[in-house]
Parts: sequence; C-alpha cells; structure tokens
Amino acid sequence: MKKNIAWILLLFISSVGFSQNKVTELLCNNLSNPFGTGGSNPEFSWQITSDKRDVMQTAYELRVSSNSSLLKKGKSLQWNSGKVNSDQSVHINYAGPSLQSNKKYYWQVKVWDNSGNASSWSQPAFFQTALLHTNDWKAKWIQPGYTEDPVLRKSPLFRKQFTAKKKIKSATAYITAHGLYEAKINGQRVGDAYFTPGWTSYNKRLQYQVYDVTNLLKRGSNAIGVTLGSGWYRGHLAWGSNKNIYGKDISLLLQLIITYSDGTTETIVSDGSWKSSTGSIISSSIYDGETIDDRDHKTGWTLPGYDDSKWNDVKVADFSNDNLIATINEPAKKHETFKPVKVITTLKGEKVIDFGQNLVGWVMLKVRGNAGDTVTIQHAEVLDKEGNFYTNNLRAAKATSTYILNGKGEEYFEPHFTYYGFRYIKIEGIKGQLNPEDFTAVAIYADMKPTGTFSTSNAMINQLQHNIQWGQKGNFLDVPTDCPQRDERLGWTGDAQVFSRTASFNMNVNNFFDKWMQDVAADQFADGRVPHVVPNVLGADAGGSAGWSDVSTIVPWNMYLAYGDKKILENQYSSMKAWVEYMHKQSHNNLWNTGFDFGDWLFYRPDDDNDGRAAVTDKYLIAQCFYAHSTQLLINAAKVLGKTDDVTFYTDLLQKIKEAFLKEYVTPNGRFVSGTQTAYVLALNFDMLPQNLREQAAKRLVENIKSYDDHLTTGFLGTPYLCHVLTRFGYDSVAYKLLLQKTYPSWLYPVTMGATTIWERWDGEKPDSTFENPGMNSFNHYAYGAIGDWMYRKMVGIDTYEDGVGYKHIKIQPHIGGGFTFASASLQTYYGKVSNSWKVENHKILMDVDIPANTKATIYLPAANADNVQESGKKLSEVKGIKINKAKDGYVEVETGSGEYHFIIEQ
Repeated sequence: MKKNIAWILLLFISSVGFSQNKVTELLCNNLSNPFGTGGSNPEFSWQITSDKRDVMQTAYELRVSSNSSLLKKGKSLQWNSGKVNSDQSVHINYAGPSLQSNKKYYWQVKVWDNSGNASSWSQPAFFQTALLHTNDWKAKWIQPGYTEDPVLRKSPLFRKQFTAKKKIKSATAYITAHGLYEAKINGQRVGDAYFTPGWTSYNKRLQYQVYDVTNLLKRGSNAIGVTLGSGWYRGHLAWGSNKNIYGKDISLLLQLIITYSDGTTETIVSDGSWKSSTGSIISSSIYDGETIDDRDHKTGWTLPGYDDSKWNDVKVADFSNDNLIATINEPAKKHETFKPVKVITTLKGEKVIDFGQNLVGWVMLKVRGNAGDTVTIQHAEVLDKEGNFYTNNLRAAKATSTYILNGKGEEYFEPHFTYYGFRYIKIEGIKGQLNPEDFTAVAIYADMKPTGTFSTSNAMINQLQHNIQWGQKGNFLDVPTDCPQRDERLGWTGDAQVFSRTASFNMNVNNFFDKWMQDVAADQFADGRVPHVVPNVLGADAGGSAGWSDVSTIVPWNMYLAYGDKKILENQYSSMKAWVEYMHKQSHNNLWNTGFDFGDWLFYRPDDDNDGRAAVTDKYLIAQCFYAHSTQLLINAAKVLGKTDDVTFYTDLLQKIKEAFLKEYVTPNGRFVSGTQTAYVLALNFDMLPQNLREQAAKRLVENIKSYDDHLTTGFLGTPYLCHVLTRFGYDSVAYKLLLQKTYPSWLYPVTMGATTIWERWDGEKPDSTFENPGMNSFNHYAYGAIGDWMYRKMVGIDTYEDGVGYKHIKIQPHIGGGFTFASASLQTYYGKVSNSWKVENHKILMDVDIPANTKATIYLPAANADNVQESGKKLSEVKGIKINKAKDGYVEVETGSGEYHFIIEQ
C-alpha cells in the first residue's frame, strides 16, 4: 500500500512538472503551418511557456510524419530526431529522408529543461511542400489567343471548365504569371493575397503561390477563372518609356492537383484547352491606376456552365521553368480599414474625402447611377495651403481609379492590379452630396506579423512611433520601396538598409528581407556593384553607391542579429564578399575615392545659404566609412561561418582602410575635412578613429549640434546612427534634445504639422504650409524613421548580444532622460515576448522586465549600487537566481534567467 501511495505521489509530482512547461508557437520556415514550402530541409522553431523562472531547454525531440494520427502515436514517422541534448529551439533543420512534392507533413516537439522536467508532446503543426523539382510542373504557359490592344492592354481573362469525377479529399493549386493574377474557382476567390506572384527579379526568380482549394471544389462540374494585369512585369516603371522590362507578354501558369478519397489523383493544368477573352478591366497600371467598365463585366464567367463559345482559344508559350521558386515571404493582404473622417468641399469646388491616415491601398466604393456614368477617384497625400487637392508631388503618376457604371442597381468597385499612397481622395462623377458610408479605404501590405510595441509618457513621441509603423506598412507591400505614391515606388537599397533594424522590431521581416536579399544577390552586377534599386529596373549603370550597395552586407547582418538564423549569412556571403571586393579593387592605396555616390542624401540645406550652413559631407569620406563598415560585417559573417582565411585577410585589410581614412580625412588633432554631424557620426559609429581621438570627436559632434541650436543636420546615411553615437559616448541628454526638438529639421517637426507617416524631407511641408520641391517630396518615406531603433534599443533598452543573437542572450539597458516619466516596449521574438518598461515616480524608478524561457538576460539597473534595488519586494541580494556583477557608469549589472522581474530602484 505504501509503495502504491509513493507511486501515486511520484506521478502527481511528475504531472505538475509536465504542466509547467508547454511547447507552443510551432513555426516552419518562420511561418505557422505554411502551405507551399520550398527547399529540401525546412527549418523548425518553437517556444516554451512556463510559470517558473530560469527555464532553459536542455534537450528536445522532434518528429515528422505524413499522418497526424500516427504522429501522435509515434508511428509511421518520416523522421525522428531522437533526443538531442541542445538548448537550440529555433532554426533547426530537417534532417530526415527526402521530402515529397505536394505533400502535407505534420510535426511536433517535446523538450526537457534544466530542472529535469520533460514537457508533453506539443500539438501537431504542419507544413505542405511545394513542387520541389522543376519536372513536377506539367502545366504549360498560356497567353491570350486574341490580338492585344498595344496601348490599353486590357486585362485578359482565362477560363477552364472541368469535371471532378469522384469524392475529393484535397486539392492544391499552384499559380504564377508574367504579370499579376487573381484567380477564382466556382466563383470564389482563391486565397486572400494581392499582387501575386509578387515582385522579384523575374528573369532569374519568379515566385509561384500554393493554395489549399479543397473547399472551393465540388464533385462534378467546376470552373477556374484567372484575370491578369501587367503589373511590374511589363508595366511602366521608373521614368521615361521604361516598360516591358521583363517581357512584352502576359502569361499564366496554373497547376491544380486533386487527390480523391480513394487515393487517386488528377491534375488540371493550363494548356491549349483553355479559353481567353477580356472583361471589365480596361487598363491597369501601377502608377496611373485602373479603369473598370462594368458594362463589359462577364457575369458568371468563373462558374461552371458559362457559355464561352465566343471566347478565343489561348496560345501556348514555351518559357523555361528554371526560374520558378516557391514563395518565401508573406504576400500582400488587406488589413486596416478607414471610414471618412471628413467630407470637404474645397475652395475650388472639389469634392474631397479625408480618411485621417496616410495609407497605402485603395478605396472600396459603393455607387448607383446610369449605364455609362463615369466616377473617378484621384488620390493625394496632402492638401495645399488653401486646402485644395494637391497632386504635384506625384509627378507623372496619375493615381486615378476610373469606374464606368452598368446602371444595374448598386455597384461595387475596387481596383485589382494597382495601389495608391493617399490620405485624401477627390471624387468626380457623383451627383449631389457624397455619402461617407459609400467609401472605405483599406490598407494593403505584406502580411508580416506585428512584433514590437512602444509607448511613452510623451504623446508626440507616441505619434512618431505611429508614423514609423505606418511608413513601414505603406512601403513594405512586397519589396521595401522608397515611396508608395509617385512614379517611382522602387526598392531603393539605401533606404532599406538604414531602416532594416527598425523594421525588424515593428514586424517580423525575416522572410520579407530573406526574399528581397536573394533578389539583391541575383541582380548584383558581375563586378560586385549592387544596383541602386532592387529589383533592378534602372539599368547596368545604376549601382555601386556607398551606403546603397552596402545593403548587401548591412541587411544580412541585421537580420542575423534580430532573428539568429545564420542561413541568411550563408545565402548572402558571396554577395557580401563581392561588394567588398569591388570597393577593394576600386581603391588606390586602400582609399576608395572614385565613382558615383549619392552621399548623405537630403541632408540639411538652408534655402539661402550665404554663410555655408549646409551640412555637406565629403562623399568619399562617407564612402571610406562604409567601405570599412562593410568589411567589418564581412569579417563578422566569416567568423560565424567559420571562414578563417577570410577573417585573417579582411581583418588586415580593415586596418589598412582605417589608416587610409586617417591619412586622407583627419588632421593630427582629430579635425575632419568635413566637419559635419554625419562625418563624425559615421567615423565614430564605424570605429574609424583610434581610441585616443574618439572622445574629442564626440565632443566636436556635440559642439556642431549646439551650433545648430540643438538640431540635427544629417541626411539618410547619418541619421540612423546619430543618437546611437551620442548615447555611446555619454551624451544621452543631447540625444534626447534632438529627439524632442519640434522645429525644422527634426523628427517631431512633421508631427507638429499633422503628419501620420514619416516624410522624405525634413521639411516636406514648410511652417507656412507651402511645400518643398514637388520633384522629390514624398510624405510616406520611412528612412528617417530609423530613429525608432534608438528608441527601442537605447531609450527603453531592449537589445540582443552577439554571443546570443536573435535574443537568445538579451540585453536590457534603459537610458532614462528627456523628462520622460514612462517608457515601455515589448518584442515578440522566436523565443517569446521580451519586454521592459520603466517609470519614474516619487524619487523611484520602477522597472518591469519579462524574459522568455530558454533565454538569459543581462540587465542594467539605473542605480548607484545594489543596495538601492529591490526585486518583487526583496532586497536584490536576497533574490534567488539573480547574479549581481558590478556597479559601473550609473548602472548595476545583473544576470538573470527567464521570468518576470519587478525592480524598484531608489534614487
């Protein structure tokens, strides 16, 4: 009896141990239950949730099966890792037998922790493979069978009717296009993604999408209908007559694999049996907008039984499938919607609607009228000084939706293959008063998971954070664009690299940048130059600028720091090295001072600069700094990847680059030939100076800031590092002065002018409500939003150490100041949520810190010594699991494991 009681107690204790750790948030290739994974060795990640402190994984077991029921029983496994003694819980590669194409696999994990507890098996997650081999494609490329109008290029319709003879178990559709596509099966939309197949370097990398369409099909007669638009493939891009960049054709590739309940399969493919015609989309252009004539709508054309006898046949084209790849990043989807906040009649008599937020997407319209009535909607970011509709800054982009009514009751319109950057719309063609309920603006951007939160006691800084996030949303549609509204909207590499670390806080951009960086490598020139824009639509001469081409080294390293996956370094290493080697070969005596550079783009320039106040930084000084920085990042990557020969070679080269910088640009006393903020910021941030010259350089930087009455003067390249350098050298108060400055040039000046996104220029709208040069004056341009990185990593103090990237080893070190009484931030990492909030009240600092399981943290408490600190009501020295290291520079350094911590610090 006693033995039985003992066993019961043991089982009870064990079950309590099991319940404390739970494996959740299973990800494959950084996505939850992805449909259409490419590659032979997907990556697995998971989180551990626990109600205890100091939980560290010591081992895991992962198993994969094509049968979810058998997986739970541990039977019929595709792969079982066995018990692996490791604390790794992110980016674990599949290492089993070869995976099959078009197959769903289920997987689950159990873990052991540092207290000897084993979790239960997680709930199964799944991934479905894409077409892993080129010869898996049976479909043919098809094109319209009619002669296209070479000017309007009406959107073609493709149609196929077929019969499913048996009961359907599952069905998967694989679709891509030369152009953009929208597909329907039996009248229902396939998926909720827009602007598919996305924008890549099409000739080298063309994505296809994979859809579970089981619920759209039925036994018996079915129909598929696909509409195409010119999009980025052959539409007008950049300037002049720059179109047909990837080809003149518009083509479809579709493969539908049906699995019946009896285990047999059937494949429906695009081929010569399809039909083609045109419909209601008269014209569609990324820049100019879309025209839809609803009188030409073919009712029921995506349904079975539709009479397509008068449609044209299709042409079968012979294109290689070698460039086809499974989709990597999250596609663009609809997100927030906005109703009008104000209906305006301007002084010019224009009917204008204000949605209250500068966004990217389009307007959904409900309208009634007569057949042939035309409604136009123009889009704008701002109103002019008199309150009239203003589109001069859109340059040649028409940005107009034109809708021609069929007169059959209430009609619903929205675009398909274009998008707009706007806060305001001007409506023509609707008689009488506008009904706000008929207009809904919808934001469209890549379906990246929000990860970061940030709030403070200062409402204007909170608005700045709002603007940073909306600048990111608006310009992360599918590639990181400079702007979303004018005749540009290109993947400018310099803008992307300066904002990449900020972007990685606000949203999970791991796959977004992984996909885009592969295009950077694909479009990189043979000599190592990186194009100014990627995908490259500007030609062979547009590349090689310092700060722009350095995207090839900066973004991979930033993504490695943020997400801890060295795969991006492996994928991009040859590209990183090629860029550094280009600079090396262009240098003379290790000095890179040749070729074209953009310089510190859009730096401060007074209108009437009589006394030389414009902050002009020598372009080649900037280039030398980035030459050194990229070389350092290449060294870092080489160390991670074990490339010891490269580490040795480039470490030696880096020293020579810095020596050449000193000789050319710095006097013996430490003064620069360009005494601008950007010059000192780059030199200090990239460690271009020997130790004995750094402090005086930091002082010169501060003196320069003071000489501009505590204003910044930096452009695109200097701005991201400005406050970081000030904090590093002990000038937090100056950094806060810059952050809180409200007059031009500053981060808060646009906020005072009512901005809801980040502007391209510091003074896009001047204090008198006039505008800067419309030739370059975007009001949605995220580059200057790079200050967010300082706000998150320094002000609130959430960062990662390089010995535990991806927030495996977390650094918490807030820099309190600026008159703030409160600041808080949180970040959803692959391990879980890390957060810190600090509050100043009654001569105390309250700090609440949350560290996820399977990580550790070094926390810097703003206190003179440990005796001034309590945690959860106890003296710090009495708290189990907290190691107190030292007090230095106004902080007490402690080491902790996972858990929630509540510090009270006496001042």
